[in-house]
Amino acid sequence: MHARKLTLEELIRADADHDCGGSGACVKLVAAAELPTRFGEFQVVAFDSPTDGKEHAALIRGDIFDGEDVPVRLHSECLTGDTLGSLRCDCRDQLELALTELGRHEAGVLLYLRQEGRGIGFANKIKAYQLQEQGLDTIQANEALGFRGDERDYEVAAHMLGTLRVRSIRLMSNNPTKIDDLAQHGVKITGRIPLVVPANPFNRRYLETKRLKAGHLLAELPPLTIHEQVDSMARDAANGHAGAEKAA
Repeated sequence: MHARKLTLEELIRADADHDCGGSGACVKLVAAAELPTRFGEFQVVAFDSPTDGKEHAALIRGDIFDGEDVPVRLHSECLTGDTLGSLRCDCRDQLELALTELGRHEAGVLLYLRQEGRGIGFANKIKAYQLQEQGLDTIQANEALGFRGDERDYEVAAHMLGTLRVRSIRLMSNNPTKIDDLAQHGVKITGRIPLVVPANPFNRRYLETKRLKAGHLLAELPPLTIHEQVDSMARDAANGHAGAEKAA
C-alpha cells in the first residue's frame, strides 16, 4: 500500500520550522497560490533563502510530488530579456518555450532562480554589456570584471526540488554544466529535453559563444532567418547589414 502524498499546503506547514543547520544553501517554502497563465494552469510557489537573502519561485504544473521523470526547467532571472524583451540573449524565448512545453504536460515544474547575469547581478551584467559593445564576448566580459564566465550554483535549485519531493527529473536545458551541478547536489536526472530557439542579429554571437566556449548542446547555427516574431528593429538591422555587404 502506497503512502499518501503530501499536498502543497502540507509541505508549506512542514517547512515552517525548516532549519538547514547553517551549512550550504538553504531555502524555505513560504507561500503558494493558483496562477492561471497564457501557457496553462500553474501554481506559483515562493521560496525564501536565508543564506543569500533572495526569494526564488517555482511554477508547478499538476502533481509533481514524489514524481519520477518530472520535466523541470531551471531558469535564471533575466530582467532585460524576460521582462523588457531584449534581443541580446535568448532568455525570454527559452522561458516562453519552457512554459509552453510544460503547459502540454500533465505535470512539470519551472524554477525561477534569482541569479541575474549568470550570478553577477544586474549592474554588473550591464557593465558586461558595455564591454561586449567594445568587442568582448559574453564570457570575456564577465572575466574582465573579475568573475568566472558563469558564477551560478544550483545547490538552491536542488534544495527546492527536494522540498517539493521530486524524485527524478528530465531537465529542460542545453547546458551540460547544469546537469553536472545538479547531479553533484544529489538530483537524479533521467533525461534531457533540449530548448533550442532561433538566433536573431543581436544574439547570434552570444549563442555561438555559449556553444563554442561554454559547451552548450547547440548545433552549429544555420544562416540567419528573420521570423515574424522578431520585431522591426531586428529586421531593419538584418536588412542594413545585408545592404552594407552589397555596397562593399
